[in-house]
Amino acid sequence: MKLAEALQERADLNIRIEQLRSRLCANATVQEGEKPAEDPAGLLAETETCLNRLEALMAQINLTNSRTVAEGKTLTEWIARRDALKLRIQTLRDTRDAASRLAQRATRSEIKILPTVDVPTIQKQLDEASAELRRTDNLIQQHNWLTEL
Repeated sequence: MKLAEALQERADLNIRIEQLRSRLCANATVQEGEKPAEDPAGLLAETETCLNRLEALMAQINLTNSRTVAEGKTLTEWIARRDALKLRIQTLRDTRDAASRLAQRATRSEIKILPTVDVPTIQKQLDEASAELRRTDNLIQQHNWLTEL
């Protein structure tokens, strides 16, 4: 199984577990004299099976990521880089947007609002970080489809 396939299975398991949790909650109580629409014990057993598979899969994925080296870094390091880039991009985007919102003055006596950062510089940093994120994500995806779990 390729790493990418394991990642897809992990995503599917997370969705399945959430659906089972919801169904469990919906069938956890009934009116006296009524029966639940689904057997809670069966739902719990299925949930436990999914959780055990998810745990094993996550361990395999993490071990594979920590052993797989691409361009001198492990996939774990590349994933950390990608996550940090996403946070950097969001921070730059929020800063750019906040600095770009200048209050309109109706008269000269109103308070003038000015940006405290250079918006073009922030935009350039945002563009560079976005390009690096795309390269990083492409490298991770490439190795996900080439690497055996």
